[in-house]
Amino acid sequence: MKGIILAGGSGSRLYPATLAVSKQLLPVFDKPMIYYPLGVLMLAGIREILIISTPTDLPRFEAMMGDGSAYGLSLSYAEQAEPNGLAEAFIIGREFIDGGSVAMILGDNIFYGAGLVEMLRDAAAQDSGATVFAYGVDDPERYGVVEFDPASGRALSIEEKPTEPKSSWAVTGLYFYDGRVAEIAAGLTPSPRGELEISDVNQAYLDSGDLRVIRLGRGFAWLDTGTHDSLHDASSFVRTIERRQGLKIMCLEEIALELGYLTPDQVRERAAGLGSTDYARYLVRRANEVSGG
Repeated sequence: MKGIILAGGSGSRLYPATLAVSKQLLPVFDKPMIYYPLGVLMLAGIREILIISTPTDLPRFEAMMGDGSAYGLSLSYAEQAEPNGLAEAFIIGREFIDGGSVAMILGDNIFYGAGLVEMLRDAAAQDSGATVFAYGVDDPERYGVVEFDPASGRALSIEEKPTEPKSSWAVTGLYFYDGRVAEIAAGLTPSPRGELEISDVNQAYLDSGDLRVIRLGRGFAWLDTGTHDSLHDASSFVRTIERRQGLKIMCLEEIALELGYLTPDQVRERAAGLGSTDYARYLVRRANEVSGG
């Protein structure tokens, strides 16, 4: 399975902070926002990843992350010239996907919780169909909303940003699809908003009986960092967990170390290039713990 991070858009809800920089390059406490979705794909076992962003921002991502070898990954890059909808990512990335299965995550989404790795690996292991995740929110009108059958718990419909939501379950920005997704996306008609809607892709899988909707319960946190308040909340959340546990959330080098993508010496070398920061000291600590040094 391959992965896509969609890190485009203008970030207009974060103006003026994002007038000259992609929101996915803004810090969420101690690391760039894009580290968090990239870490999710890594935990799912995905190593080939396409980052899609605007023509202006793409060189900045490439300058920061390169070919991905610093994290034991293979990264490539593609442009989304205009914000034509989330589903356009599969058209842009069609050659990259090459008819195989793919996971896509939005560049401003953060996931955290016990059992996250097992959940991701299970979704990535599915041979066919699609898997999406729903999370209870108090403002469902901002998201794609899932309607469930009250008796069976089966998903009945998915509606994008409804004025009258049929439930409080929002579809998160993490999606796993089989090899049909690029063809489905290419056959979509733009919505009244002028976009190729990801909800229409999900509805196509639902109509064919091939959509799994996993509800994330109270043990999970899903943070969407699209506004100033939510960005601050996410930073505070990450800081609190990291300070309390002494472990970092979505530290890419640590994930690569634990998965065997990088050796302890490679992590120490990476730390040496990050200055006298807490992040660098943490990498050295974890490399020493893994190597027994």
